Order: sequence, then C-alpha cells, then structure tokens
Amino acid sequence: MTVGIKPKVAIGQAGGPTAVINASLVGFLEAAKSAYTTYGVVNACQGLVNDWIYEIDDDVYGNLSRYRHLPGAALGSGRWAMTEEDFHTAVHHLKRRDIHLLVLIGGNGTMYACQEMARAADKLGYDLAVAGIPKTVDNDLMETDHTPGYGSAARYVAATVRDIGEDLKSMRNFESVRIMETMGRNVGWLTAASMLLKESEEQPPHLIYVPERAFELDEFLQDVEQTVSRIGHAAVVISEGLRDRNGELLSKLTLHEKMTNTVLGGASRFLADQVSARLNLPSRAEMLGMNQRCFSSMVSNADRREAEALGAAAAELLLKGESGRMVTLVREELPDERYAYRPGSCRLEAVAGIERLLPADVVNERGTAISPAFKNWLRSLTGDDLQSFPDWSFHRAAST
Repeated sequence: MTVGIKPKVAIGQAGGPTAVINASLVGFLEAAKSAYTTYGVVNACQGLVNDWIYEIDDDVYGNLSRYRHLPGAALGSGRWAMTEEDFHTAVHHLKRRDIHLLVLIGGNGTMYACQEMARAADKLGYDLAVAGIPKTVDNDLMETDHTPGYGSAARYVAATVRDIGEDLKSMRNFESVRIMETMGRNVGWLTAASMLLKESEEQPPHLIYVPERAFELDEFLQDVEQTVSRIGHAAVVISEGLRDRNGELLSKLTLHEKMTNTVLGGASRFLADQVSARLNLPSRAEMLGMNQRCFSSMVSNADRREAEALGAAAAELLLKGESGRMVTLVREELPDERYAYRPGSCRLEAVAGIERLLPADVVNERGTAISPAFKNWLRSLTGDDLQSFPDWSFHRAAST
C-alpha cells in the first residue's frame, strides 16, 4: 500500500438483522473513518460474490449514521451460502479495489464465512485481515457473555408474554390455552427469557419448552391439562426449534423447507391443534414473529450501547494489526454487583459454525421456572424498567 494513503476496509451485515445491528455498523464507521477509507458491502456474502461494493464517502456516511437507532440492516443483509469458488471470487473483487481489510457483522455462520474468506485469501496469496462483530437474537455464539441483539429481543419476548398472558387470563371462560412460539432455531435462550417477569405460579408463562430437551407430546398434553385444571388457563411458550426424540421438527415445514433449512416456525400451530383435538380445550397459536428482532420501541438501552461499542472495538482491533478474530463482550465483576462489561476478542475458530446451547440448569425439568442466576443475568441486558403485573389470582378463587 502506498505511503500516505489510507488503507481500505469493507464492512457488511449478514444473516437475520436485529434491532441494534445498525448501531454496530455506525459504531464501526465512526471509529474507522479517520484511519481508513471505508466501503460497504450490500447484502454481505452475496455482495462479496456479486461485487456489490461501494465507497462510503462523507455523504453516504451521513445517510448511514441516521440508521444508528433503526432496526433492519442499513447495508442489506440476508442469508447466502458461499462455495469455495465464491470465496475465491470475493477475494478477487476485494483485491481489484486494493481492499485488505474485511469486517462482517453476523452470527456463527457469518463467523465461518469470515474464517473461510481469510483462508481463501491465504491460498491466493492476498494479504487480507478479517474481523467479526457478533449479532444474533438467538444468543447462540460462543466466547462472548451474550450477543448484541439478544437483550432487545429478550425484552420484547418477556413483555409480550406478560401482556398476552393477561389477555388470556381475562378470556379464560372462552379460551383456555395459548401457545406462543419464539425464535431461536436450535437454542432456547429467547424461550427462557419469556420467564423474566414471572414471579408467581399464577403469572405467565405457566410452561416453557426449549429445543435442548427432546419434546414428548403426551407429556406436554398432560402438563397443559394439569395447568388448566389448577390455574384455569395455560400460557405456554415454546421454541420454533422443538424436536421430538427422533430429532424431527414439530413445525409443519414442507419437505423443501426441511431440506434447505431456510425457515422455521409452525410448531405452535401443530400443538394448538393437538390440544384442541385431544384435550377438547379451546387453544390458540401465537407466533411472536419478526417483532422479536425489529421492534424498535422495545430496544434495550444496554443492548444498543454494547452493539455500538463492539463496532468501535472491531475498528480498534484492526488498527492493532489483529486478524482472524471476533470482538466479544466480557462481563466485569464489580464489588457492588453492578453490571459492567469490556470489549474482548476471540479466535474465529472458536465460534465459527458452533452453536451455544442454553445450559441445562437454566430451566427446571417441569419447564415452570428459570434459575435466579439466569434472571439476574438477563435483567442486566433487558433493563430494570420492565415490571411484572399484579397477581390477581383472587378473582379465580371467587369464580371456582
């Protein structure tokens, strides 16, 4: 590179967006603009392959900075599986522009893409430094205390389940069971978050089911029947990735969807039908849907600050000459138990393509409570302003 000319860095956003992914983008651009000439990659991996790369000049930066607090991905995102040939093509596109630095914001699949980009560049003899910024509402990345995006999604899930539970309680003479389905793919971090505001047996959710445990339909039906008998209604939260003992998804996907693994969702509809047919109880399925990752009114302030800070940390990592690493959140242990964190980093090999499962001790065997330690940990990510509603179980006593 010519002396006096700024090195060039390209950045892209990959996978499903979060409510705070743009904070990471703007955080990176702010920290990088004085030291680098920055380029945006449209739709991340797809853009690397198709050469959808453009310079982020002052005008473009001004427009992108307006997305700091907005959901979605300002550069475009999406999922795009890359072949070995694709990685080589992407390196050639970067080489043609003399871009020697690449940053991708994403989950474990994106960290795998970062790793493979570095390997492809090495094979081709091209000097390419690669860094990853974590994001996912699933919270399934290793080596970081949690992922940006999860705190806001967990906040939304906890508040929504609280509110839907109150609505169901009001309508329990008309419908008995609501089954709410969260995102999370193969992990139960968001499902467990639904219990954040539960403080008594009467409060929702009454039962939760996570994909880390094999799902038994007969046991589920028994749990629901007993809950309705005891409480008068049942607010149930399940993960979209529930599987039975044979590893089959409960969701009613088409064969094409199962083979391509493009979507999940539908387990709640299947289970609501089972409750209605086999227990003769009025049941409704509720997909919590894309609001989990894009509801800007429910963003956690801590989540947004951390997302932005990790964007800046990635720029600092590259300035230090580091490559092949993902920035992480390291929780600080303070004497007064206040929550604090500092940026760290780990090797891409430690996170690429690896799923971080929900620990077995977070949710009890009956799916009726979460551990106090998990609740305290989660509170620091979602904010202390979320409150449980009053427990008005005295109404139930008067109507039975």
